[in-house]
Amino acid sequence: MENLFAARALMGLSLAFHIVYATVGIGLPFLLMLAEGLALKTGDDSWHDLARGWIRPAGVLFAIGAVSGTILSFELGLLWPQFMAFSGPLIGLAFSMEGFAFFTEAIFLALYLYGERRLSRRALFLCTIPLSVAAAVSAVFVISANGWMNTPSGFQLVQGSPAGIDPAGAFFNPAWRHEAVHGTLAAYTATGFGMAGLYAAALLRAAPWPHAVNALRLTLGVATVALPLMLFSGDWAAVSVARDQKGKLAAMEAHFVTRPGAPLIIGGWPEPAENRVAYGIPIPKLLSLLAHRNPDSVVAGLDALPRADRPDPRLVHPFFDLMVLSFFVMSTAAGLFWWSCRRHGQHTPGRLTLRSVVIAAPFGLIALESGWMVTEFGRQPWVVQGYLRTSQGVTMHGGILLVFLTFFLVYLALTVAIFRLLLRPDGGSRKRPAEVVHE
Repeated sequence: MENLFAARALMGLSLAFHIVYATVGIGLPFLLMLAEGLALKTGDDSWHDLARGWIRPAGVLFAIGAVSGTILSFELGLLWPQFMAFSGPLIGLAFSMEGFAFFTEAIFLALYLYGERRLSRRALFLCTIPLSVAAAVSAVFVISANGWMNTPSGFQLVQGSPAGIDPAGAFFNPAWRHEAVHGTLAAYTATGFGMAGLYAAALLRAAPWPHAVNALRLTLGVATVALPLMLFSGDWAAVSVARDQKGKLAAMEAHFVTRPGAPLIIGGWPEPAENRVAYGIPIPKLLSLLAHRNPDSVVAGLDALPRADRPDPRLVHPFFDLMVLSFFVMSTAAGLFWWSCRRHGQHTPGRLTLRSVVIAAPFGLIALESGWMVTEFGRQPWVVQGYLRTSQGVTMHGGILLVFLTFFLVYLALTVAIFRLLLRPDGGSRKRPAEVVHE
């Protein structure tokens, strides 16, 4: 049991940091593409200057994301040998295709990075298109492997081992579509809000960051467009989870007893021993309506599963509520910002509005990490849902706790270095004063 806890802790730590690197590595190329496109369309060089200021952080994030992703691949083999033996032939296609997307991204990142004096503006913009597409597709391939763990497909189990392997069937598993769409939109939202928060903070303290207002409008604009799309994709995901992962849905909603007309419970603390949620706010029949489009439909509770197969709602439900809360925090800040922009015209929004953006800035990453926690904790005690338990997939070798502490220090140092760099999204240029902030 100690070995299992240590292996899960190390894998969880590595993934928690890697998700941050990968998220900005997906969102930033998309912002580069938009900025270069605006430069071509409007003839305004400030958009091109803004994009070139982002390229150094993009390159560093790409490199560190590659390193952390490589570490994860080693951890899969070293910490989870039985899982890899079981799943390797099925999810190998997804990881192989991710490698091709990774190299495509590397090629066009290099062309854009070093082509400033050799390529035309149009060619630079064209480089950003495959760069942003490859970054998103790379994540989709990895998400497909995670989706397979949640909804295994493409094989039959014969004497405890997979047989009749169909890699394409495994790749196009029931969960990958909604996970891929929701995850990609979450990356654009988290990156947009994170960068918008940096520029809003710079404007509040009158830091000499060039093009800060344009950058704030562009980054928050991307996040604002992605937010309602995330709402629809989240609803799609919830319906799919209700169909294919009934235990996860029950843990997400702290729904203990199978019943028709199930209420949706907001907040509260699950009490599994008593089959209730303390301090929660129930909304009658809403869970049945959202899960099955029928307010009187039956929603399976945790009691529908054997006790040994139930995910812990004390881990899943709070993270799910935090993810939903993050959505409303970001929506409120975005609405206030654009209302203020409409009121002030082309001028910078007021200080209260900028402060709301700064407060909302981390909630994109908070929602992303919370959603990942819901996905992973909601699948427990299985590493491959219904086929392989997490305890069956772990290594028997010890000494993992020491490795855990070492990697924690390494990841912490990397993250501090990255955020120090991202706090200067102008690329180090301090030639122009920040725009004046309205009181």
